[in-house]
Amino acid sequence: MADLTIQREVLIEAPADVVWRTITEPDQITAWFADRVELDARPGGVGTFVFENSATKTSSTVAIAVETVDPPRQFAFRWGHPEGVDAVHANSVLVQFTLTADGDDRTRLRVVETGLERVDWPDDQRARYVDEHRDGWSVALGRLVVLLSRG
Repeated sequence: MADLTIQREVLIEAPADVVWRTITEPDQITAWFADRVELDARPGGVGTFVFENSATKTSSTVAIAVETVDPPRQFAFRWGHPEGVDAVHANSVLVQFTLTADGDDRTRLRVVETGLERVDWPDDQRARYVDEHRDGWSVALGRLVVLLSRG
């Protein structure tokens, strides 16, 4: 089976507490990631990310379930679970953000998605997800780096 782990890491010219707010507060998340966000950023909290595609005039709403909130070091949530079902280890993908201070004014941000091998999807759907998310995280984290480099 192909490697189904998705990993990206960036160095951001901003302190960890600023990066933390930008990845956990709904009004900040919309500046670099999703178009609309509802989020209860506490362990056990839930939310939705809405992604709009202007080219196709379509949108997709993704339910998330918050798993870890350890400011300003780690934030994790699950997504990819069937609609109307609680996200658990066996039916969802875990997205983990790990922040590491690099001096006073820089933060190393690592995003890792795991658990895709447990999700009940056909192999071609898993492969498409990996390709789309590897590209998607590169784009989104690039936007985050630019956003925070502007101060």
